[in-house]
Amino acid sequence: MVVDDDESVREAIVGLVRSTGMAACSHSSAAEFLRQRRPPGPACLVLDVHLPALGGMELQKEMAEVALDIPIVFITGHGDIATSVRAIKAGAVEFLTKPFRDQDLLDAIGEAIARDTAMLARDAELHGLRTRYETLTPREREVMKLVVDGLLNKQIAAKLGTREITVKIQRGRVMSKMEARSVPDLVRYSQKLGVK
Repeated sequence: MVVDDDESVREAIVGLVRSTGMAACSHSSAAEFLRQRRPPGPACLVLDVHLPALGGMELQKEMAEVALDIPIVFITGHGDIATSVRAIKAGAVEFLTKPFRDQDLLDAIGEAIARDTAMLARDAELHGLRTRYETLTPREREVMKLVVDGLLNKQIAAKLGTREITVKIQRGRVMSKMEARSVPDLVRYSQKLGVK
């Protein structure tokens, strides 16, 4: 996605990106971009710093506030060090000053797409973990927490006031529902979920 108020720049970047086999679309303003939905797959936003009304830096801030996580490659005809540092600190992948080499832009877009691919994979994994965790009964969640804390079945049974065989069955259900092959897997899943 390209957001630039200069039509010739938009067309040139869209043409360059499409020449590599990637899909590309463009918008003439930040407001126009915000009316669109996030694409379903990995994406990148090539964003001009100086736009009418809502500028690129303001758009970056607004995207962060509404959790619209799309990696940004900034482009500008009038860049300065302070602005580029601010953009990078806020998470931008790159900050290119016009005129830039086509390959520099393509490299930055490639890095942004790689970042977004990794982020989408992490999000999908976390969604899957949450979905599986939601299938656990309240007792199975208790057992999971105690297993993650390092307690043995006998200790869990004493803590919960139940029999060891019951804990063994519940622990097996937890491992199965969470699709954990080992206790270390279960510990990692618990950490990712933020289960205390």
